[in-house]
Amino acid sequence: MKSGFAGAILALVGAASASAADKPPMPEPSLEFVFEEEVLLAQSVTPGTTPLGGRNIIPITGGTFSGPGISGAVMPGGWDWQLIRPDRCVQLKADYFLKTDDGVVINIVNTATACRDAQGKPVPVRTHAVFEAPNGKYDWLNRQTFIGALVPGDAKVPSVRIRFYRVN
Repeated sequence: MKSGFAGAILALVGAASASAADKPPMPEPSLEFVFEEEVLLAQSVTPGTTPLGGRNIIPITGGTFSGPGISGAVMPGGWDWQLIRPDRCVQLKADYFLKTDDGVVINIVNTATACRDAQGKPVPVRTHAVFEAPNGKYDWLNRQTFIGALVPGDAKVPSVRIRFYRVN
């Protein structure tokens, strides 16, 4: 009998076959566009270097998002915590709220690692987003896996743009 986390996962995916010949084929993941956001940022606060590396804290001041079936505003008050590692890569962890046009507030925690290649050019930044939506119209966000593609935003205001995709 399987127990704990592994047992729960196996029960969810229905993995009970004993022989390799009986195993179903492994499905290839695909991506489905969900929405794009532009997150407005304030000036960075630099607390200094810690034993783990340099720290930056960037306040999130607002923004907008839209996609098929979901749109609204990025609420002010979130933060983007950054750790500049000794290898010069930057670990990002942003925690903020979205408010849909129909008034639903959704928490998002978005993490990533941003690095440069051997020539010093930025490597594309991919994020992992976890949503916490209230029960109802948008609770599907709680039960899916999402990745994002992050790029700098409008050059006139400090911001980033992120396109989010559901992994199917």
